[in-house]
Amino acid sequence: MKKSWIATLAVFLVMIPLTIYLGSKIPGRSYYLTGTFIIVWLLIPFFMKFEGKRPQARELIMIAVMCALAVAGRVAIPVNHFKAAYAVIIISGIALGPETGFIVGAVTALVSNFFYGQGAYMPWQMMAYGAGGMAAGFAFAKGKLPKKPLPMALFSFLSVILLIGPILDVCNTFLGMPEVTASTLAASFASGFPVNAIQAATTAVLVFFLGRPLLDKLERAKLKYGVGEV
Repeated sequence: MKKSWIATLAVFLVMIPLTIYLGSKIPGRSYYLTGTFIIVWLLIPFFMKFEGKRPQARELIMIAVMCALAVAGRVAIPVNHFKAAYAVIIISGIALGPETGFIVGAVTALVSNFFYGQGAYMPWQMMAYGAGGMAAGFAFAKGKLPKKPLPMALFSFLSVILLIGPILDVCNTFLGMPEVTASTLAASFASGFPVNAIQAATTAVLVFFLGRPLLDKLERAKLKYGVGEV
């Protein structure tokens, strides 16, 4: 396994949960500080992926474009639970790798919340959205899963149901329940499942119909400009 992949897992499993926990102990609007540290942690595996070489400007522009699309996919659609953001984040992970997918997801949560309002839930959203992009990058790396509409759509559905949604449900438990127990977690998962199922179905449909064209454009840009190459 590549060093940058190991670093990505370490950031997701250790550094981000620890940062969220420590940030919750700081009074006031500590979520701004927590979110900043999460971005800093995510930059470590992102730069490691280039093995000491600076990322090209084209790479950064492509990431910025994907973040903008994902933010628009969350903000521009006024219907609750019918958002295109997850689809864009997952496609970013598939096309550009787990390190980049994680950054696109985390930045999308951070930036889009300037429209919805920031709060203590923001670091959790950064973790959840980033996890979706990271998981997609790992799942489709080196041909593990075929980059075809149906496999990508099925993965997207399961990613929201089993990863993104549950992380947000855990956030609701920690922030909205008087105590965290097995029963309160179960209640959060049960109440959140219908919402997660709707969003998972929406994401799967979008990825099925739009994922392959968007992926083709990203792959063409990578080939034409050498983006992602070391």
